[in-house]
Amino acid sequence: MSITPKLNRFDLSMIVVSLVIGMGIFAAPAEVAKNSSTPLLYFGAWLLGGAVSLCGALTFAEIGARYPTTGGFYKVFSYCFHPAFAFMINWVLVISNAASVAAVALIGAEYINPVIMPQSLQNDTGIKIMTITSVLILYIINYLGIKMSARTQNVLTLFKIGMILILCAAVFKGSISTTKEVIAYHTNNNISAFGISLVAVFFTYGGYQQTINFGGDIINPKINIPKAIFFGIATVISLYMLINFAYYSVLGISGLQHKTTLAATLAGVLFGAAGYKIVSLLMFVSVLAFVNVNIMANPRVYYAMAEDGILPARFKRVNSQTQVQEFGLSFFVGAVLVILFVANSFQTILSYVMFFDTVGLSTAAITIFILRRKTKQLNNTGIYIMKWYPLIPVIFITTYWFVTISIFIENPRAALICICAFIAGLIIYYITKRSQKPITTL
Repeated sequence: MSITPKLNRFDLSMIVVSLVIGMGIFAAPAEVAKNSSTPLLYFGAWLLGGAVSLCGALTFAEIGARYPTTGGFYKVFSYCFHPAFAFMINWVLVISNAASVAAVALIGAEYINPVIMPQSLQNDTGIKIMTITSVLILYIINYLGIKMSARTQNVLTLFKIGMILILCAAVFKGSISTTKEVIAYHTNNNISAFGISLVAVFFTYGGYQQTINFGGDIINPKINIPKAIFFGIATVISLYMLINFAYYSVLGISGLQHKTTLAATLAGVLFGAAGYKIVSLLMFVSVLAFVNVNIMANPRVYYAMAEDGILPARFKRVNSQTQVQEFGLSFFVGAVLVILFVANSFQTILSYVMFFDTVGLSTAAITIFILRRKTKQLNNTGIYIMKWYPLIPVIFITTYWFVTISIFIENPRAALICICAFIAGLIIYYITKRSQKPITTL
């Protein structure tokens, strides 16, 4: 069975917000501050990151409008370039996304365990029990149907937004004692430092590109995908600037550089002793929203790969009533659960994710130039067409290449390993296609 549309514009807007707002905004500001010598550079990095991400969102909004399809982030590469190139870029997601979900789920369990678990389970065993239980509950919810998944996502996302707004209210609390310090200006290359700070910023802003994976699930996608992406990323930018202003108002640049539990510090200022429990709940809900939206999105990529014959046909089988890829969903969740048992290696894996993202996102954005030529018959049909083309995608692509080069300069070993992973994907594609030839001729 093929996938039929079930999700509306609001559903997709909440998906956008949850794809972007994970754990990053509660940790990344400290990394940005370490590479920012002044408040001007700090907020400049976040403003530039927001502006560039908006350019990216507008670009992907038009890509989604011109080519709405299930597993769009894979399909658009296949359509504009070649299936081999599409697989080369996307195959790493099969591994890294499962690892990222498992790692983030563990972090969420570490926050909530001291609040709700008995003393006897305040250990690694208790954390794994909480993590596995959370993932299995979300698996059951997603198995019940795409609409049930979307409703759960809406609730989790709205709760997360509300909790962030409550934390930001700490700025307006009269008894706040802000940190006043003499800022030690860095003598190193400010351009290089600024480029490295953008790595953390773009990591925190990333994720919205997966929205186009739901092209086959959205009602009236040519209209709703662009509007949902724009509304979602605008909401994210507003929340990020608000919470960064709250961080800076309470801690200052020096405090930001030396604090990793930023949200906990804000909650402590606002709520005192109860702050820890509040921020633990916020973190856990953020984790649940992130895990749930990835459980929704990743099987759609498998669907697209199966359509191209790279994965077995069972990956694209869809329950006609629930619109769930039961095998694809089970495979992804199974991968997450397996990885949970070898969770110690996650930090190494996750440190390379941003290089994959910058290369993948900038290359995906290039497809807008090809799509404009291939789908010019759609220009007067009422679909979304971005203004200031080609300036908008050029700004996005150029900035992401700048960040990619910054990563390469800062950590050439990681960059080379990532490049090898892309090449490995290309080799795997051709081996897979060659092994299928005898079967297709029978």
